[in-house]
Amino acid sequence: MKILLSTHNKHKAAELLKILPKKNNKGEEIIYLSFKDFPSILEPEETGLTLKENAALKAAYGLKQTGLISLADDTGLTVDALNGAPGVHSARYAHSDRADYPANNEKLLRELSPFKDSQRSASFTTVAALALPNGEIIFKEGKVEGLITQEYKGENGFGYDPLFLVTEVGKTMAEMTAEEKNKISHRFRAFKQMAEIIKAL
Repeated sequence: MKILLSTHNKHKAAELLKILPKKNNKGEEIIYLSFKDFPSILEPEETGLTLKENAALKAAYGLKQTGLISLADDTGLTVDALNGAPGVHSARYAHSDRADYPANNEKLLRELSPFKDSQRSASFTTVAALALPNGEIIFKEGKVEGLITQEYKGENGFGYDPLFLVTEVGKTMAEMTAEEKNKISHRFRAFKQMAEIIKAL
């Protein structure tokens, strides 16, 4: 069985491969492909107004482009002091036309500079979407609570990981090993639920 990870993001794909099942409940091997295996396929334009809409859009796009069962997600960082920003625009927070992780982090630090630690509460939410050939799209959601730090901490992960302190662990996501992160992250919580759906396919 082949499943498409509907992304060009190699960091995300690597993270998902550590969470998703290698075999289904019948013992059949599951092969995961991504857009790197289809170089001519471009990223879809993320026009959704919510994480769920964007996740569905990307999953349906992958299915349409390749004919494969397609798995996608959209992740948003919600910062309470910024009235929920960057939210659905998290990947393109600094530049509306492209993802730029360093610029996103610098903008976030600037926007939060007037706020004390106790005012920097935030949460990460991932909505995963699985598009099936019959037109059905299955959704699962994961969430983790935390704080935005005053400075970068840690060398691992990607995106906002060096600034997102997970309250229950006391570390930023970038200070965690991949194994530690995959036990508690928003993406893990969403895709761990999705793994059970995939096993049953």
